[in-house]
Amino acid sequence: MAASLRFTTEQVVWQEVPGEVSLAFTIAGCPLRCKGCHSSAARNPSAGQLLTQEYFLARLNQYKGLISCVVFLGGEWLPAELIVLLRIACEQQLKTCLYTGFESITPNLLPYITYLKTGPWVAELGGLNSPTTNQRFIDVRTQENLNYKFLKNHNHHNNL
Repeated sequence: MAASLRFTTEQVVWQEVPGEVSLAFTIAGCPLRCKGCHSSAARNPSAGQLLTQEYFLARLNQYKGLISCVVFLGGEWLPAELIVLLRIACEQQLKTCLYTGFESITPNLLPYITYLKTGPWVAELGGLNSPTTNQRFIDVRTQENLNYKFLKNHNHHNNL
């Protein structure tokens, strides 16, 4: 893989994928330009640092046994590069998640994604924690919409 995916932030997070402890990378170069985006600093495709296979695998090894999922906040605009990293995560027995502002993604990414958040940020509609959101959080394996897991006092399922 020609290392062209770059990331601007790397964090261990709990909120992006309910029930999972995730290592999240905000990928640089988002083409959408959503008004009010919380990741607008990542719009520049040359921002941040390269996300090489070696760096990625070293981070997964560092957090082995502590994380259950890897989240990519963007990157779908470079699908060949993203697939390489998704495959590595899957080989490490980790779940994967892609947050995209698009309504759909290229189908060749889907076999490597456990969870998928779609839809652009629209401030008036709110994010996943809003009942009026335009965004969808899907379990790709079952096609179940999991938006309810982001709402306060959700009682759709027992989530122990």
